[in-house]
Amino acid sequence: MSNLTILSALGAAIIAIIYGIILILAINKKPSGSKKMVDIAKAIADGAKTYLNRQYKTLALVAVIIFTILLYLLGWKIAVGFLSGAALSAIAGYIGMNVSVRANVRTAEAAKSGIASALSVSSKAGLVTGLLVIGLGLLAVVVFYLIFADTTSLIGLGFGASLISIFARLGGGIYTKGADIGADLSGKIEAGVPEDDPRNPAVIADNVGDNVGDCAGMAADLFETYIVALIAAMLIGSYYFGDFQNAVLYPLVIAAAAILCTIIGSWFVRLGKRSGNIMVALYKNLFVSGILSLLALYFITQFLMKNNGHYLPLHLYYITIIGVVITLLMMMVTQYYTSKSFSPVRTIALGSATSTSTNIINGLAIAMKSTILPAVFIAGGIILAYHFAGVYGIAITVTTMLALAGVIVAIDAFGPVVDNAGGIAKMAELPEEVRKNTDALDAVGNTTKAVTKGYAIASAGLSAIILFSFYIEELAKSGKALHFELSDPYVIAGLLIGGILPYYFGSAALQAVGRAGSAVVAEVRRQFSQIFGLREGRTQPDYKKCVDIVTQSALAEMVVPTLVIVLLPIIVGFVLGPTTLGGMLVGIIIVGIFVAISMTNGGGAWDNAKKYIEESQGHGKGSEAHWAAVIGDTVGDPYKDTAGPAINPMIKVTNIIALLIVPFIANPYSLKIRLIIVACAFVVFLAYVLLRRSYKIPARSCYSVAGGKEYRARKPASPVSPSVSAGQSPDGNQGGPTGGKTRTNG
Repeated sequence: MSNLTILSALGAAIIAIIYGIILILAINKKPSGSKKMVDIAKAIADGAKTYLNRQYKTLALVAVIIFTILLYLLGWKIAVGFLSGAALSAIAGYIGMNVSVRANVRTAEAAKSGIASALSVSSKAGLVTGLLVIGLGLLAVVVFYLIFADTTSLIGLGFGASLISIFARLGGGIYTKGADIGADLSGKIEAGVPEDDPRNPAVIADNVGDNVGDCAGMAADLFETYIVALIAAMLIGSYYFGDFQNAVLYPLVIAAAAILCTIIGSWFVRLGKRSGNIMVALYKNLFVSGILSLLALYFITQFLMKNNGHYLPLHLYYITIIGVVITLLMMMVTQYYTSKSFSPVRTIALGSATSTSTNIINGLAIAMKSTILPAVFIAGGIILAYHFAGVYGIAITVTTMLALAGVIVAIDAFGPVVDNAGGIAKMAELPEEVRKNTDALDAVGNTTKAVTKGYAIASAGLSAIILFSFYIEELAKSGKALHFELSDPYVIAGLLIGGILPYYFGSAALQAVGRAGSAVVAEVRRQFSQIFGLREGRTQPDYKKCVDIVTQSALAEMVVPTLVIVLLPIIVGFVLGPTTLGGMLVGIIIVGIFVAISMTNGGGAWDNAKKYIEESQGHGKGSEAHWAAVIGDTVGDPYKDTAGPAINPMIKVTNIIALLIVPFIANPYSLKIRLIIVACAFVVFLAYVLLRRSYKIPARSCYSVAGGKEYRARKPASPVSPSVSAGQSPDGNQGGPTGGKTRTNG
């Protein structure tokens, strides 16, 4: 029966991949619009591919070094698993980006026929990413388990996926928000040009960022979360159930059943004839998939888990219901705090009418408050799951939550596709009706992206709890049983060190975005000041310069914080011992969940407060309240799209590293060895300082290059002349630094 069970999981993974490929072919057959639309989409695609290619070249070097270390210290199985997880995580991100950059222009073209047509294209594009993420994830775990028949070796697979996910989330977040902030501050606020205006030199970089951050980074993140949840559940199953093989395979079958239900649920995504509610249309997949999955899991649980010798099958089924309920609750509370339809976002918008400071104060307050209900839901889920089936129950809860990852990724990936579609519609000067259709989709996309992040954080925290439980069990097997008591100073020290890490990582991410954004602002100011006719739309800006700035910034900034996260658990484990390391893991989990939720919810609320003001009758675009909301949005952007999401893989990678070093820290080391490790840590810190100094922001002032005065134009710039293309100067020649005239400031 075990062979049949594994083959069913393998078959479901293959079906997901094949169905995803069929959808890709169907999307590619859709019309892509005019030559101008295609050219804009190509510029976005080229920028995204260039960044990811350079990112993965950097990561390949890191992966080879770690592979060699793992091969020497832990054996070839762990090393091969690491390399496989890293490669598949990168592939998942690359696929997500490629699908997005092909679907964006086709969504814009479909918007000419109405919202329903555009929704059909964009939702299918999101589904492709979702299916390929869970299909590749399940395929990786099943094939690796079939080959090695060893659950412990799966830890290497999870480590590879987690490490690449940190780089993808952090690097992609720095890219997208550095470009976004630069485009908003120097374009919208200072130059007074509208969003996605082709005169803004950072507009292409901004649209590229949607793909490398919100799509490629998100795909790598949830791919990693998905397989780590499966691996953690299998590890716990193998430890607690001994020879009862079905306990190890049960998580795989849960994932397989959810894949088939996700495909069926996707057939229900369409606008209602009466309401026309886009959010409801997208959520139909989630509700249908969740209900079908629960129906299937009742029979699967009764069949696979009977006579398991520990827990009643009915109790295990209750746990799967808990997983689905937590998923729905997390999405509902995140939507409450980030949607324009509810009071938190409107409170921030109301503060914007007073000043920028009250906008930010209200936003910070909402961000903090938004952590309360998620904490209650997660705590309640842990207690109920533990009541029914102990630690294994918590593992199955997480597995059920992540089994719906295909739907969640589909809803999330919908966001960057429609965002890009709106930008293409604006830059290609499509009719206003088309832009209204893409704006309606984009407004929903902003909320769905925030909702997905809340789900990812909750599942990441629960997955880390399972990994921590296995860390304790592995130490016990090695003869080092741990007893965590708050009276133990080593436990307290570990908790404090762990609590520091999410703040350090978040601060590093925010500062990186600040530096990248400053460089983009300086470059946009330079171009508006020196390129003749750019403001009037007679000359084309140098888009590639801004793309290159954020690419270099992201690649330079992403490595050091990640290395600190990788090295610190090793240093703590060897120098202070496994008890302190255990306390550190708990501190990371608890603090990390709160920091990540507050950042993602707060940033999403700031973003939609701006959009709420733009649509309001009393204020609207260009008003004082709108300027305040734009500033608040630029504060919230790196919160929700860089620092907050990057904490997810950080939580898990520290726990996985702890598992990997258990054989080495179970026995105490001599003072000499500890001093050597401290010396190595000092060398790493010195290298950190040198690397930070080696990266220089372009030497431009925060003020205008024109006379050293602050460059600020509240009055909107005049629209692009209809008789002259945004890519041409009045004499018909291409503009920009090479083809257009420039002027210097005397």
